[in-house]
This record gives sequence, structure tokens and C-alpha cells, in this order.
Amino acid sequence: MFILLTIFHVLASLVLILVVLLQSGKAGDLASAFGGAGTQTAFGARGAATVLTKATTICAVIFMVTSLGLSITFLRGTTGGSVMEGVSSPPAKSAPAPANPAPKPANPAERSGGSPAQAVPQQQQQQQQQQQPKK
Repeated sequence: MFILLTIFHVLASLVLILVVLLQSGKAGDLASAFGGAGTQTAFGARGAATVLTKATTICAVIFMVTSLGLSITFLRGTTGGSVMEGVSSPPAKSAPAPANPAPKPANPAERSGGSPAQAVPQQQQQQQQQQQPKK
């Protein structure tokens, strides 16, 4: 049934494309766009329905019906469920982090016995003492 509807759907779409391309335009040139068309409406003059117009309508209806039929037959063949049913469970969690934290890196200011702001004046004082002559 599904294959038969698919064949009708493809044929209806091809015929619909051909019928639409064979139709002539409504002479929608620049003059009709600015009101120079006289008695024509915005979409062109309404003439008698030609064979191509009727064929377009019939092909469009067949196309819509086969589209609806294909969707219904496809849904009947599937089971209702989740798209996540085929997915495996998530991987196992990794081991927790060690309880002992890593040691902190040594801070140069702590070795000199003070904060970094105190380290600079201490160095300057040492340099001044070395530069003074001994008595």
C-alpha cells in the first residue's frame, strides 16, 4: 500500500509541475502593477477556466490526498515510543577526587618574613646600608 501511494504521489507531483509550467502568465507587467491595467484586478483578469487550470486543481487535490495518505500509512507501521529508547545508559561515573589537596606553591614574600609590600622596602634598606662607608 505504501509503495502504491508513493508511486501515485510522485506521478501527481510530476504532472502538477508540468501543468503549472505549461500555463501562460496573466500579463502582469509593470503597467498593471501601478494601476495601468484598467479593469483587471490585482491578480489579473478572471477568465474562463481552461483545461490547464482544471488539471492543476485536480493534480493539487491528488497531491494533497496522497501526502495525507502517505503520512497515515507510515504512522500505522511504526510503534509509538520515544526516540531515546534505543540509547544505552550513560557511562559510569568516574572516581571521586582525592581527599588530600595538592600542596600550595611557595610564595617568595613568605620566605622573606613578610608581605610582598614589605619586601621591597627591606631590600632597599639593605642596599643603603651596604653603600654607606664603614666607620
